Order: sequence, then structure tokens, then C-alpha cells
Amino acid sequence: MSKTEDIRWVAQVTLLGEKSAFDKLTRKYQSSIRRFFLNLTMGDGPLSDDLAQETFIKAYLNLSSFRGVAGFSTWLYRIAYNVYYDSARVRKYYADIDETVINSKHVTQNNFSAERTDIYKAIGTLRKEEQMAVLLFYMEDKTHVEISKIMNCPLGTVKTYILKGKEKLANYLIKDGYER
Repeated sequence: MSKTEDIRWVAQVTLLGEKSAFDKLTRKYQSSIRRFFLNLTMGDGPLSDDLAQETFIKAYLNLSSFRGVAGFSTWLYRIAYNVYYDSARVRKYYADIDETVINSKHVTQNNFSAERTDIYKAIGTLRKEEQMAVLLFYMEDKTHVEISKIMNCPLGTVKTYILKGKEKLANYLIKDGYER
């Protein structure tokens, strides 16, 4: 499916009111958006589903603002980025108990492998911007330019986030007993 097809589906929804065209967009991108959130939330499936649903609702409600300057995927990830940060701000506001206890219980309750748990812990040590850039680059195969548009920051900053994030991940995992 091409970017041209995405634009055609957007036009069908916005100009002709064909809601089924948005269903096609949703089916095309729902797995990658959910995976993106699963990685950001360290495997919290229900939260990832909620964030993905909120992303698609916001995308549908704001579809007329899509101009086609960037690809639909980039535009959708920008919405997902904002949804995640809005959610993180709200969760931080209400986090009045020891978050590390919750996170460790959450990871063990999900029966993740030891390696996956270690990777989530390592990702958790990164600054939020580094997490976002690293996950978009390595897990979602976004280019530096796309990430720059999604995160609304300069290209050089994105490259720095990825480089520093990668270095921090490597150092954390080496200290945890993994080899380079």
C-alpha cells in the first residue's frame, strides 16, 4: 500500500464522508501504533490499547488538518507522540506511590523473558526524548527526518537523542552482564 493510497483514503473520508476509508487506514497502521505504545509503556497492553484507540480517535477528528506535506504515517505518529506525552503528564500527576515498585510488579506479571525485562529496564533509564527517538528509529524503522517531524525538533537533536540513547542502553546492558 502506497502513500498515494493513504492520501486517497484521507480524501475519501474528508471530502466524501466515506468512513470505511478510515477503517482501511486504521487497519494499515493499528499494529505499528500499538507496538509503538507497547514499547513506550514497557509492555503495558491495556494502556497501549487505550493510547492507540485515543490516537485513532484524534486522527479521525482532525483528519481535515492533514495536509499531505509529510506522509500520513508521520502525521499519525506525531499524534501518537502527543497522546503519549499527554498521558504521561496525567500519570505523573497522579503518581503518588513508588513507581518503581509498580513497574517491577508489572514487568513480572507480564511474564516477559529476562532479556526483554532487561531491555525494558534499560529503556526506562533513558530520558523520555531519547526513548521516543530510539524506539521510533530502531523499532518503527522511521528515518531521522521522519522522527524530526514526529517529535517536532531539529534533525541534529534527533541524531543526538538516538546516539546518546544507544550509548546509555549499551552501557546499562553491559553493566547488567550483557556483552557488546
